[in-house]
Amino acid sequence: MSRIGRMPIVIPKGVQVTINGAQVTIKGPKGELFHSVIPRITVAVKEGHVIVARADDERPTRALHGLTRALLNNMVVGVTQGYQKALEIVGVGYRVQPSGKHLALNVGFTHPVEVAPLPGITLAAEGTNRIIISGVDKQLVGQMAAKIRSMRPPDPYKGKGIRYVGERIKLKAGKAAAGKAKA
Repeated sequence: MSRIGRMPIVIPKGVQVTINGAQVTIKGPKGELFHSVIPRITVAVKEGHVIVARADDERPTRALHGLTRALLNNMVVGVTQGYQKALEIVGVGYRVQPSGKHLALNVGFTHPVEVAPLPGITLAAEGTNRIIISGVDKQLVGQMAAKIRSMRPPDPYKGKGIRYVGERIKLKAGKAAAGKAKA
């Protein structure tokens, strides 16, 4: 048995889990999420817990057993607490400004880059150099953060760009250091 897959998911107060065939719906105070389960995996609600089981011990089914349980647990956490990621902008003249639900990024281009949030995602600017991405779906929050970071990834020589809060950038030595090594 999968160690992750066999663990029951505790359903907190205020969360409602509905199973309709292969469709699992989880409603909570922050929103509602859906997940389609493959036929070889079964999901049941018993005594305030969600139980995930598998039909056979084939390798793909074993892999999807733990994955399904983890996805359902992420959904329960999302509808109760939500998920959040923070990005910071580093560089002279680099900044972020809110404009309605969108964000305008000045990150070294000739024009500000307008960022529209994905459905179910909230974008907020904290100061002029920090972006807070929050939402109910863990995958969408991470996807939005990666999309914003990809607009100006950190430069390996100066460290300028958009990075996750707490991300460490290992800086490379420039030309001057390379010239001194030969001499």
